[in-house]
Amino acid sequence: MDKHLFLNGGGPPFTQDLARKYKDIAGEGAGPVVVLFVERGESWEDYVPVYTRPLADAGLTEFRYLPLPATPADVVVQSIENCSGIIIGGGDTDLYADYIVDTAIGGAIKRRYESGVPVAGFSAGALISPELCIISAKDNESRLFYHRKGLNLIPELLLSVHFTQWEDEDHLRTAVRTFGDLPNYGIDEETGIYLLNGMLEIVEGGGVYSVVNDILTKIH
Repeated sequence: MDKHLFLNGGGPPFTQDLARKYKDIAGEGAGPVVVLFVERGESWEDYVPVYTRPLADAGLTEFRYLPLPATPADVVVQSIENCSGIIIGGGDTDLYADYIVDTAIGGAIKRRYESGVPVAGFSAGALISPELCIISAKDNESRLFYHRKGLNLIPELLLSVHFTQWEDEDHLRTAVRTFGDLPNYGIDEETGIYLLNGMLEIVEGGGVYSVVNDILTKIH
């Protein structure tokens, strides 16, 4: 079964072509697209539909919004088990990892991903998707580089988001020095990549960068 992973370097919305690609894959399944997001305090009804608007424009019609931690875990798991696509939102990366990784929710996401259901992550949602969740010093209260366990939807991938906007070349280089010369991407805001079975297929938006042989290269 083909595996479909969409990683976005900032917040929503999807870029246009990736929205259509996601719609084509999710549209083959039954059930709604579920949107998992950590509540931020303000009314989520005002901002969360931004994730799904391009998909609705492309033709998807059914969505289910699941705020965390307010939605009971068993409800989230059941929703994931009956969905046609999964979107993981952005915000506080540690909170997303706390509420999703190493939980029944994370297990359900991985099972559905491996069964061919497309998964999209925006910023924090993208960062928790690989085996290693690499967190920038600009993305945590300690202001230090560190890492924690991710969902392992894709192994051996080092990921940095808001790359140009946060001037995070040093962060990506630190990740490569720490974990070895693994595949790595620094993704700008308003930019997304699509990985088919772990291989880069589509890049859309601004810049995507990679450190190869100690040289930072712009690949898009």
